Amino acid sequence: MRFFPALEEGRLIRRYKRFLADIETVHGELLTIHCPNTGSMLNCMAEGARVWFSRSNDPKRKLPGTWEIGETPQGRLACINTARANALVEEALRAGVISELNGFTGLKREVAYGVENSRIDFRLDYEQGSAWVEVKSVTLGFDGTHVAAFPDAVTLRGAKHLRELACLAREGVRAVQLYCVNLSGIEAVRPAYEIDPVYAAALREAVAAGVEVLAYGVTLTPEQMWVDRALPVLLEPLHDPDALLVLPAV
Repeated sequence: MRFFPALEEGRLIRRYKRFLADIETVHGELLTIHCPNTGSMLNCMAEGARVWFSRSNDPKRKLPGTWEIGETPQGRLACINTARANALVEEALRAGVISELNGFTGLKREVAYGVENSRIDFRLDYEQGSAWVEVKSVTLGFDGTHVAAFPDAVTLRGAKHLRELACLAREGVRAVQLYCVNLSGIEAVRPAYEIDPVYAAALREAVAAGVEVLAYGVTLTPEQMWVDRALPVLLEPLHDPDALLVLPAV
């Protein structure tokens, strides 16, 4: 995925009211732009850090631009725009990058399903049946580690999606939780048990029910980004945080 028009660079002044960010461009222009991220953005931003944004000339828009990429306190790059994750995954699916899901004959997005009135990100159709794929964008990293974590804030919606996937798996339907890691310098992914233990428990229960859990890393630059590698998922036992159950990358 190439950014077009090219992204512009600036410095973050502050993020506030969740969806607003004040920045200063490299040319000294002060702007308020849209922050398309509903999470806490923990460890994902710092005042004065570099940001890259897309500018819009649409007269119907209230804000002149959208925050796309940010420099984290650890010096990594993170894709702030969570809406990019599904587009990246679709691009990777169609290119055959996500090998575990290759061979589908049809792809549909935002399909209604489940007992809790959910919508799946992707339904992939195969000759032998369908695979239901839920995508989550991962941007939470920590100092001194190359393991990213999800979520960065308590997510009732995320736990609901895992329950829905688990129900499918118990019925013999292929169900997949796919983490799209939009953060540079990452070698593995784990649930953020210290932030949302309910979600971490739901993930383990989903795996026990037969849900497949995949993670793929993204190469990210201010010019373009693309899914390019499988990453291992680390599931930490609830009663033994020092032990790790590893789901290896295929």
